[in-house]
Amino acid sequence: MEEPTTITWSVADGVGRVDLNRPDRYNAFDQTMCDELSALWRRLRTDDDVRVVVLGAKGGKAFCTGIDRDFVPSEGGVEYSFSPYTYDDPGRLLGPRSNELWKPVIAAVDGIACGGAFYLLGEVDIIVATEASRFFDPHVTYGMPAVYEPLLMLHRNMPFGEILRMTLLGNHERMTAARAHQIGLVSEVVPDAAALDDAVGWIASAIASAPPSAVQATLRTLWAGRELSRQQALSLGNPLLHLGMSEDALAEGQKVFEGERIVPRDR
Repeated sequence: MEEPTTITWSVADGVGRVDLNRPDRYNAFDQTMCDELSALWRRLRTDDDVRVVVLGAKGGKAFCTGIDRDFVPSEGGVEYSFSPYTYDDPGRLLGPRSNELWKPVIAAVDGIACGGAFYLLGEVDIIVATEASRFFDPHVTYGMPAVYEPLLMLHRNMPFGEILRMTLLGNHERMTAARAHQIGLVSEVVPDAAALDDAVGWIASAIASAPPSAVQATLRTLWAGRELSRQQALSLGNPLLHLGMSEDALAEGQKVFEGERIVPRDR
């Protein structure tokens, strides 16, 4: 993989850290970022050194503000083309699930997360945000239908009415991190960026301490349970159970069972 220009990447102790790195553009995505993120997600599918990923952003002002307007088609075209018969969604391959990555991804949100940011937030597993973070979808305010982003968010724990409100009010209202926590979009709110790093680091390390095959099989089970009918999901239980219960996973789990006692924290 060539050195990326729109994201940064590092890995230590089973935890990968990827940060969107276009702070001068409020971490809006362009074609290069789409390509680089997609390539990273796909490479991580078979990278045994990475058990869990933290997804953050540089700059402190914005997690992501959607597509870079300089890359939206205009007269004469720039990068994407529209047709009444087909449409290549520019954000289609931004998220980990769209690239078939079944390792846990934790989003660390600090600042604005709006519009196309939900391509990412709709496909991560846990979201932690700072108190200063704000969530909104400005599409309709500027004459654009909000389609893919709210559809992705329908699969999170947000109530339908909240998605409608956020989508229809566009740029007229911003959801605070506290409200996002109340409705289940965010799992934890922390005071600032330093506390955010501590929180996502602890969560990632705890997940990385578990056998990866058990974690990935569990992750696929839960996503299947959310998207399929109850009976369809249950029918997948046996093969997913066998996939995750490898000899290596059981041996690693036994070492944890016999080792130093884990002291859980309250939340």
